[in-house]
Amino acid sequence: MPRVKGGTVTRKRRKRVLKLAKGYYGSKHALFKTAKQQVMKSGQYAYRDRKQRKREFRKLWIARINAAARMNDISYSRLMHGLKQADIQVNRKMLADMAINDEQGFANLVTKAKEALK
Repeated sequence: MPRVKGGTVTRKRRKRVLKLAKGYYGSKHALFKTAKQQVMKSGQYAYRDRKQRKREFRKLWIARINAAARMNDISYSRLMHGLKQADIQVNRKMLADMAINDEQGFANLVTKAKEALK
């Protein structure tokens, strides 16, 4: 049986890894062995951070809502409880957007939440 070297398959695989490693620092973008290690680690970071991005945005929205709520003399937790009592279903992303771009509308929601708490 003749010997098969498989050069084209190997080259294709290595080129694919090196293309993914484009822009990495030092030998990580040039040498196959280090590039492969870094591409695998980068994939792990990407997978983990897709989950963490959702947490980070939720934290940001809560911080923005809290700051705007305290400008209207109510804490974040009491605001959210009041909105739930008033049966106003607005998610945190929209509340944070209102806190920045529509201060009057946010203030109206705060007054409704305060009335529901009484």
